[in-house]
Amino acid sequence: MTSPDLPLDIDLAVEAGVWPSETELLGLVERAVGAAFAELRLTRNDPSELSVVFTDDAAIRALNAEWRGKDKATNVLSFPAFPPAKGGPLPPMLGDIVLAAETVAREAAEEKKLIENHVSHLVIHGLLHLLGYDHETDDEAEEMEAVERAALARLAIPDPYA
Repeated sequence: MTSPDLPLDIDLAVEAGVWPSETELLGLVERAVGAAFAELRLTRNDPSELSVVFTDDAAIRALNAEWRGKDKATNVLSFPAFPPAKGGPLPPMLGDIVLAAETVAREAAEEKKLIENHVSHLVIHGLLHLLGYDHETDDEAEEMEAVERAALARLAIPDPYA
C-alpha cells in the first residue's frame, strides 16, 4: 500500500540482485515519486498505478536487448503503459520502471554517491520518461535534467549533474 497523499499507487517488486530491504526501497520510491510530482505540481485525481521492479544486470540486459535492441546492461529502463503525454492527465497505469542492481551499485561507487541517492535519482528519471520527458535533444535534456535537479533538491540530494 502506498502513502495516501501520493498521486498514484506503487507496486514494488524485488526480483533479483542485492538491494536494500523492500521496506527501505518502497520508502525511497515513495519519496522520489512524491518529490517529482510536487515539482511538477501534479495532484491525485483519478487513480493511477506505477510498477517499480528491482532486478539484476542479467534481467535488464535481456529487456534492453529485446525492447531497445541494445545487448548490454543499463541502470534504468522505463516502459510506459500508455503513450506518455507530458502535462496531460495521468493514465490509469503509468507503466514500469526497472532498475539493475550491479549497474546501479557500480555507478554509485564510481561517482561516490550514496546508493539511496542514486536509486532516488534513477526512479525520478524513469518516472519522467513515463510522464513524457526525454533527453534525445539538448533542449529536451536540459528540461528533463532541470526537473530532476529540482525534485532531488526537495529530497536534499546533491545535483547528480554537477
